[in-house]
Amino acid sequence: MSAVQANPHPDAAGAPVLVAGGGIGGMACALALARAGQPVELLEQSAMLGEIGAGLQLGPNAFAALDALGVGEAVRAGAVVTDRLVMMDAVDAREVASVPVGDAFRRRFGNPYAVSHRADLHGALHSAAVAHPLVRLHTGARISAVEVGATQAAATTADGRRFEGRALVGCDGVKSVVRARIVGDPPRVSGHVVYRAVVPAADMPADLRIAAPVVWAGPDCHLVHYPLRGGDQYNLVVTFHSREPEEWGVTDGSREEVLSYFQGIHPRPRQLLDRPDSWRRWSTADRDPVAHWSEGCATLLGDAAHPMMQYLAQGACMALEDAVTLAAAAVASGFDYPAAFRRYEQARVARTARVVLSVREMGRIYHAKGVERLVRNSLWTGHRPERFHDALEWLYGWRPERCMDGDGATGP
Repeated sequence: MSAVQANPHPDAAGAPVLVAGGGIGGMACALALARAGQPVELLEQSAMLGEIGAGLQLGPNAFAALDALGVGEAVRAGAVVTDRLVMMDAVDAREVASVPVGDAFRRRFGNPYAVSHRADLHGALHSAAVAHPLVRLHTGARISAVEVGATQAAATTADGRRFEGRALVGCDGVKSVVRARIVGDPPRVSGHVVYRAVVPAADMPADLRIAAPVVWAGPDCHLVHYPLRGGDQYNLVVTFHSREPEEWGVTDGSREEVLSYFQGIHPRPRQLLDRPDSWRRWSTADRDPVAHWSEGCATLLGDAAHPMMQYLAQGACMALEDAVTLAAAAVASGFDYPAAFRRYEQARVARTARVVLSVREMGRIYHAKGVERLVRNSLWTGHRPERFHDALEWLYGWRPERCMDGDGATGP
């Protein structure tokens, strides 16, 4: 395998950008760069495209990014817009908080808070990306090695194919091959296990068919449910602190394991655990934030750059913001990719690190027990909606037109 040349090929101006990974972040990245006029070779390890998982939550910042990518309306068409976010105490079934995210929230942030099936979001990005004449998609392209130079990068797949480009963007998730080359740090296995399932609306208990994301916060565990696809389905997510040593990965789950972690939970939320026919089990991981995730003409995006747990529902949202910002940095730098990637990092590192660390703290809040649980419940009650909106201005106030300004938002 030859090394990347120090000097660009004569046709480097027309050479493609290699994007590793065809998930939400990779599709968004390919689409953003293509819309900026850059040819893209998108390398996806799976033979068949698709998103495992179930539902996800999309804040106003995600819709701002999706609009910049030209797919906002397509995603809205399949999403369920909610008017409130609800937290319940899973021990005594009392409401802790009901936060309005209706008209006043939408006026403030310019977009709704909504829930969507992962496949619907991925499908909208995929359709737009593969329809663009500057995007070429290669499936079954599992990357085994990457080479990074100052002005050229290459990726070799497990079946021996070699791709060369003027830049490389690693969108290949928590176990990123590109990150292993650039940063080389191990993931931080959290010990938190997530079970996900989708159930038909008819199988949901009638009193829990609520048109909003509902969190049942319990000791060292929690449950989440919300409607999908016009209310025909419900997404169900349960999380617990594992008793066993964990390794990051996705497997089939067992109903018996789930039930064993939810002893002492009120019967109202606990009845949800009997509803799914099957579960998928995620042993989750994140990474400590790093100051740099680029080298020469290679960089990282989404979970490859800043993997995070699920407690603020911002993993996909941050990947979408990354894609818009990376393309804006490329345009602003005249498609000098080493310079563009430095600008992209400067705009994204602090913001995404704040999200990663905030997510960890939110997990502690969700899973509070004993006196800490009582403190949590008291802190969430009696606040005006404006206080919630003010507190999250930094997160939900992100705008594409300000994406190069550090955090892309105003406020605290």
